[in-house]
Amino acid sequence: MGDRHFRLSSDVRPVSYTFVVSPDVAGGVFLARGEVRFETRQPTRAVVMHAVALDFDTVQIDGVAATATLEADSQTVTFELTSELAPGSHRLEVAYRGRLHDDLRGFYKAGDIGVTQFEAADARRAFPCFDEPAFKATWSLSLEVPADSAAVSNGAVVETTELPDGRRRVRFATTPIMSSYLVAMVVGRLVPSEARKVGPVALRTWAQPGKEQLTGFAQECAGDVLPLLEQYFDRPYAFGKLDQLAIPDFEAGAMENSGCITFREILLLVDRASAPLAMQKRVAEVITHELAHQWFGNLVTMHWWDDLWLNEAFATWIAYKIVHAWRPGWRMWDDFEAGKQAALQLDAMESTHPVRAEVLCAEEATENFDLITYEKGGAMLRMIEGFLGEEPFRAGIRDYMQRHAFGNAAADDLWGALGRAAGRPVSEVANGWLGRGGFPLVTLRREGGSVRLSQQRFFNDPARLAATSDDAPWLVPVVLRWADDAGIHRTAVLLRDREAVIELPIVGALRWVLGNADGAGFYRVDVGDDGTHALLSDWSELTPVERVCLLSDSWALYRAQRLSFATLVEVLLAGAADADHAVLADAVGRLEGWERRYAAAEALPALRARVAERCRPHLAAVGWEPAADEGDDARLRRAAALRGLIAVARDPAVCAEAVARLQRRLAGDDSALDANLLDVATLAAARSADVTWFDATAHRAVHEADPVLRRRALVALASVESPALVDRAIAAFATDVVPKQDSTTFLGALLANRAARESAWRLIRDQWSVVREKTSAPMLTRRLVESMVELFERRSEVEALWSSHADSLAAVPAALRQTRERIGLEETLLPRARADLSAWLAAE
Repeated sequence: MGDRHFRLSSDVRPVSYTFVVSPDVAGGVFLARGEVRFETRQPTRAVVMHAVALDFDTVQIDGVAATATLEADSQTVTFELTSELAPGSHRLEVAYRGRLHDDLRGFYKAGDIGVTQFEAADARRAFPCFDEPAFKATWSLSLEVPADSAAVSNGAVVETTELPDGRRRVRFATTPIMSSYLVAMVVGRLVPSEARKVGPVALRTWAQPGKEQLTGFAQECAGDVLPLLEQYFDRPYAFGKLDQLAIPDFEAGAMENSGCITFREILLLVDRASAPLAMQKRVAEVITHELAHQWFGNLVTMHWWDDLWLNEAFATWIAYKIVHAWRPGWRMWDDFEAGKQAALQLDAMESTHPVRAEVLCAEEATENFDLITYEKGGAMLRMIEGFLGEEPFRAGIRDYMQRHAFGNAAADDLWGALGRAAGRPVSEVANGWLGRGGFPLVTLRREGGSVRLSQQRFFNDPARLAATSDDAPWLVPVVLRWADDAGIHRTAVLLRDREAVIELPIVGALRWVLGNADGAGFYRVDVGDDGTHALLSDWSELTPVERVCLLSDSWALYRAQRLSFATLVEVLLAGAADADHAVLADAVGRLEGWERRYAAAEALPALRARVAERCRPHLAAVGWEPAADEGDDARLRRAAALRGLIAVARDPAVCAEAVARLQRRLAGDDSALDANLLDVATLAAARSADVTWFDATAHRAVHEADPVLRRRALVALASVESPALVDRAIAAFATDVVPKQDSTTFLGALLANRAARESAWRLIRDQWSVVREKTSAPMLTRRLVESMVELFERRSEVEALWSSHADSLAAVPAALRQTRERIGLEETLLPRARADLSAWLAAE
């Protein structure tokens, strides 16, 4: 059992848990007592459960004293009797003690709040339990808390009892059967919104005192989308009541605990007057994602963590679908495309992993909470829905829910339900994509009245892409859009082989062919330089998502040496001139990357001037101030244009105007600057900041109630460029100015800042123990490693640092592999990109 890969035997299974937990948040400890009812299939003298860092005072099984032996490697406790237990039902009674740390996992301290975060396998830090998702049971919990403290758990409050010591015991309703990672306890100074009734469900949103006014958006969103999810699944919400809680220090974005969802404050609490639309959309998507889990994950749960994608990919995909139905004007599928493009970038590396990846222990599952599981998995589901049709796909999901409610399921159970509903084989297509890493590059070449398609696995690395490969071909649902003299047409084909010729019924001349209509496919398309020029000639006839895909594919093909730099520049400039806000924002983001990472110092003025030339017409068209009847598209176009003019071009007049308007806004004139411009205006202020500004911003980063404003201030501190202020920003990292949950956000902003990068590297290298203490939670450790890709010009030094601290990074091997590969790719690309950019600027 001394094995981190140890799995529990199915011969012993839980039936119910009943616990009373008494936390002392200030003291960082808790006491607990209770019972676990379980069933055994075979005679046994030893019952093995999970437990970590728990000290047992008394243990009895069926009223007989037992010993408790903890094993650190397997994170288990063995309860052993002197006589044998017969097969059947039994009862474990325990009293024990545990600790509340500040490491953002298990039962931990978030300031003066005690809160749980159990996914993937940290319920064992609070209870002796069967801490694997297949071991479902009911939970009956009580919390003993100070009189002025809130207590929230998965069930509704059913009884409150005053205790002799002035505390009170709060007993919660017994839950439906569920996995241990979905159990939640929250204790501390939190206040609820007014309850909103959504059918029979009472909905509340909780925040720390002084932040209650920020709960309205979350209440509105959850209350409106919950019925949409019930309608989609054709099944009512199963967990009685619904609480949403804003936690001041939280490792993940949110956690879908049944009926008791916990969030980072910034992903729940919103002031619509100060939060940009992008932030409102993000909060709505996260809320809907967590609500979708109440069905897909909580009601029907994966057997084991290798099917983590069943939870996360589905919740990712349906969140966009439902929010789009709720707010169609938000164009949520544009945002989905941005996430998909990031997943394509990661999945084009040797170090990627399949969506459905083998997981030997729960610790490995934590590493799979990434773009592949969420974004690629979501894109796969969208592609399968397109293949089957929207109605058959939904019918299959409903069948899957009906068959597996309150139980566990695997991927093939889902494919079977979808196949039955659609009358089409799904497993072949789905497993062919989800069971292997990577994706195809579809090469498209026009040959008279036909199109030749070929496929091979795409890699970011030019040498790896050019090498011959015997990888099996994918089943690629290719949807072509093409234009001739009769108009624009669509042709769908299933590319099964490495190569196929598709005849098109062309009328007159074939003007252009697009290989991924609406961007719905998870693959890249190479139409060559000539094919790209043809698409550029009719740029406006492509949809915004198709234009964003062309931008992304062009950049990927350039770095893989499959597209010329001249053609890439034409695509980037077309995007920068585009009036559509999504296309413009994507182009500006790519140009910002060039300015930050690839442009030599001597090339920066010319590059910035070219960007300013493209972005000034947008500002002239929309102006600084929104018209009375202005829609979101114009507001977001303005924000993207100013991002280009300030973040990339550094236009002096525009930067000065942005700072002046920001000062008026901070002084109370909300009309001086639209909320969508606050981030970029704050960046302009940071770059020209003085000590007075820095101190005022640091004060806001600590004391501001609105988490959006607090995060904005924190990122601003990491964006300063004065050497003296960079030193102060570095020093702030180890202080309360930078919360643990935001440590890697702050470090990432420092590393992305040319003026602070060297200082940030010295902080990481010379104060490693300080950095690791602040980033000790597993997800934060991964983000720390990933942020170091910005240090690709110091490859050998970064490798030496990782080697000397291998023990403290042992939990994130995948992040190390991926970042090591990304650093190598950037190091190889830099001289070519720098030379190409300089040559183009000189020729202009």
